[in-house]
Amino acid sequence: MTQQALDYNATLIERFDITPRLAIFRVKPDEADYPFAAGQYSVLGLKRCEKRLGEADPEEDDGRDPQQMIRRPYSICSGTQQHELEFYVSMLSGGELTPRLFQLRPGARLFLGPQARGFLTLENIPTDTNLLMVATGTGLGPYISMLRTHAYQFPADRIGIIHGARYSWDLGYRPELESYAARFKNIRYLPTISRPDVDPAWGGDHGRVQRWLEAHDFEQRFGFPLRPESCHVFLCGNPGMIEEATTFLTGLGYVEATRKQPGNLHVEKYW
Repeated sequence: MTQQALDYNATLIERFDITPRLAIFRVKPDEADYPFAAGQYSVLGLKRCEKRLGEADPEEDDGRDPQQMIRRPYSICSGTQQHELEFYVSMLSGGELTPRLFQLRPGARLFLGPQARGFLTLENIPTDTNLLMVATGTGLGPYISMLRTHAYQFPADRIGIIHGARYSWDLGYRPELESYAARFKNIRYLPTISRPDVDPAWGGDHGRVQRWLEAHDFEQRFGFPLRPESCHVFLCGNPGMIEEATTFLTGLGYVEATRKQPGNLHVEKYW
C-alpha cells in the first residue's frame, strides 16, 4: 500500500454524543462520490500517534510505529442519498481505535476506506415478504441506512425492528425509529433493555432480544407471523445474541444466507 493510500482522506463534520461512550460520527469523504448500498460498511482509521481519550485504559508503549494506521470496520448509517457518511460507534476502553476516535472534534481528519463493502443488504429480498430486523447495540446501524434509503418505498411488505441495549439511554436512534413507526403503518419498532433494575424510569419492554422472537404475541406486536416462508430475518450485533437467535430460527426452518447459498436468515456479527 502506498503512503498516499495511508493518508487521511476524510473530515469529521459532526458528532452527536448519546452517552460518554456511545456516539454518532458524521464523516465527509474528500472524494465527492462515495457509492454504497444500504447495509454495507466502511473502514475508519487513525494513526497510532493520535491522542487517546483520557478515560480510556492506558496503552503500553510497545515500540510500534506511531505512523501505523489503526483501522476498524463500521456500518454506514446514512441513507444512500446523503452526502456524508454516518457511523454509530461504541467506545471500548481497552480498544485501539475508539479511544482515539472519541478524542476527535468536528474538523478533525481521519482515514476512510476506499470503498464500501458487505453483503448485509436488501439486494436479494423479495418485495412481497415481511422483514424482521434484530439488533443489539450499534448493530442497529445497517437498518438505519436501509430505513433512511427505502422508508417511502420499502422493498418489503411489513417491517419489524427489535433493538436491544442494556439501558434506555443506550437506545440510539430511538426518536427516529419511533417517528418511522408513527408515520408508516407497516413499520413496528420494539426497543428493549436488559437491565431494568438499573434503569427503573424505563417504562417500556425489557428482556434480551431473543425473548421477543419467542414471544407468544409476536404476530400481534409486529403484524405478521415469524415464518420462514413469509418473513426474512436480519441479525446484527453481539455473537451471543446471534448464536442463540440463529439456533431458535433454524429450528423454525430458517436457512442462513451465504454468498453461495440463498436463504431467509441474514447475519452480521459485531466484535
